[in-house]
Amino acid sequence: MFDSLSERLNTVFKKLKGHGRLDEHNIQAGMREVRLALLEADVNYKVVKDFTARVQERALGQEVLKSLTPGQQVIKIVKSELEELLGGEYQGLDLKAKPPIVIMLVGLQGSGKTTSAGKLALYLRSKKYFPYLVPADVYRPAAIDQLHKLGKELSIPAYPSSSEDDPVDICERALEDARLNAHTAVIIDTAGRLHIDETLMQELVSIKSRCAPHEILFVADSMTGQDAVNVAQRFNELLDITGVILTKMEGDARGGAALSIKSITQKPIKFIGTGEKLSDLEVFHPDRVASRILGMGDVLTLIEKAQADLDQDEAREMQEKFQKAQFNLDDFRKQMGRLKKMGSIEGLMKMIPGMGKMRDKLKDVQVPEKEMVKIDAIISSMTPYERRNPKIFNASRKQRIARGSGTTVQDVNQLLTNFEQMQKMMKKMMNKEGQPSLDMSKGLPVTTGKIRSKRKKTKRKKRKNK
Repeated sequence: MFDSLSERLNTVFKKLKGHGRLDEHNIQAGMREVRLALLEADVNYKVVKDFTARVQERALGQEVLKSLTPGQQVIKIVKSELEELLGGEYQGLDLKAKPPIVIMLVGLQGSGKTTSAGKLALYLRSKKYFPYLVPADVYRPAAIDQLHKLGKELSIPAYPSSSEDDPVDICERALEDARLNAHTAVIIDTAGRLHIDETLMQELVSIKSRCAPHEILFVADSMTGQDAVNVAQRFNELLDITGVILTKMEGDARGGAALSIKSITQKPIKFIGTGEKLSDLEVFHPDRVASRILGMGDVLTLIEKAQADLDQDEAREMQEKFQKAQFNLDDFRKQMGRLKKMGSIEGLMKMIPGMGKMRDKLKDVQVPEKEMVKIDAIISSMTPYERRNPKIFNASRKQRIARGSGTTVQDVNQLLTNFEQMQKMMKKMMNKEGQPSLDMSKGLPVTTGKIRSKRKKTKRKKRKNK
């Protein structure tokens, strides 16, 4: 969602780095362009004014002006101030209280509260909590059914509330039920409105009073920009929210809500919704987001995504297959499925430093997701024996697979050719003398037996010479 802002800021920094030595005039001109970029991204004008003033004051210091790399120093200052603007240090959920931890989700209708409740339940379960979903929106007909459906999909229980019940009573009874059944986290999905009204706010105040939630998270649609910030401010005044969940961050919103909400409400963004899947909920790290905005990537989040789906035993087994050149089409499909779980290829590329610019150069290339769907269809049309033995394919087998996958024989040939080339490359990497291989289970370089034996011979020779 920060693509446009990243592009504008990178253009500004390129100009600053091109000057060699910076003076007051260069910096003021640069800050003028930064100010315009932030305003175009729908950041609150007061926030923009304060931000650019702080950056300019620090950039005009002697440390920058006398530096051998003043352009880089300015970028460093902008990154530091962006981190502060986004919330400074990472602030997660307060999970230190005695269970059950009660989390209350509030916000306007259509902001994504119900889906966020499901995503949050999945996140808490990954942290070894036993969550309980509470549908307290009795005004929207499908809200209760939607949360029950999400609970069933995740195998997480939900309180059997009814649209005839009072929302405050629902929450109170559900909390008692959670204690009796040893649930360690309770997520309350409250009602929303198309706009703030007194009835809604009083209901939320009553739920807060009766249930004493440990966290009150305001769920905001990031696509609404400054409107989301204004609504957050109103909810904060009446409920004293503890944090924010920004949804639809994968969309083409300009990013103004994310960059303004902390400064206006003084409450941190705790999570961001990055897609429609229930696993698409990211913990919000201001420093990592600042790096993404400035095109520096986000390797830590990428590693966390990979580790979340990493099976150590499977990784060792895969490594052995690589070393013996036994990697087959079944293994290839498994790895492709793991990559898809981590998110879109475009999203992953943004997290790799330097790949943001590369992505622009590759914009005319075939979309990887579409190719992955085609490859999956072709492999699925093969028999288990064929997937394990890619060398047995003849013309009739290829024609059958093409018909079964809705592709052409040329597509099947292309996949088999690419796979064969990949196998050869892996064999070279694993068996070439003097070339270390990669231990997939530990991420450390390991050497082959031939290399180790050579080293032993070298050591023996040295001893004899001594």
